[in-house]
Amino acid sequence: YKLTEIMANYNSRVSYLRTSRPETPILYNKNEEFKIGGCKILRESNNDKVCIIAAGITLHEALQAHEELLKQNINISVIDLYSIKPLDTETILKIVKKSGNKIITVEDHYIQGGLGQAINSELMNENILIKNLAVTKLPRSGSEERLLAFEEIDAKSIIKKVLELI
Repeated sequence: YKLTEIMANYNSRVSYLRTSRPETPILYNKNEEFKIGGCKILRESNNDKVCIIAAGITLHEALQAHEELLKQNINISVIDLYSIKPLDTETILKIVKKSGNKIITVEDHYIQGGLGQAINSELMNENILIKNLAVTKLPRSGSEERLLAFEEIDAKSIIKKVLELI
């Protein structure tokens, strides 16, 4: 709700808000502050091997991957990129540099015009390894779980990609 209000009052510009259909856990309390051009660091340690950047439903998959990887003593950072434009490059770079200079972006739509493309464009000259997990196949019907797995943007696929990079 807060982001909707912020967007409606943002410099009289056109804004775009994307929502998902499944019921998901609430990550923030009602007093959490959000700003256009911001992001939230949800998981971080001194031993992170990779930084996962996601938003929406794939953020929940990234958090699940984080928990599973911890069981294997593998630390990853997780960023909620709730606002893509403008990109919070300063915060992202700070975390990525502490995460082995490796990023995996995860999004539940095509990469063009989305989170992955924004990260790729902004950080292409930073000597950072970036891998994108996004929708790449023809659309189809199915449950949220099945579609996330089909497109390889679920927690299991994130874990697989992390293990490939470390």
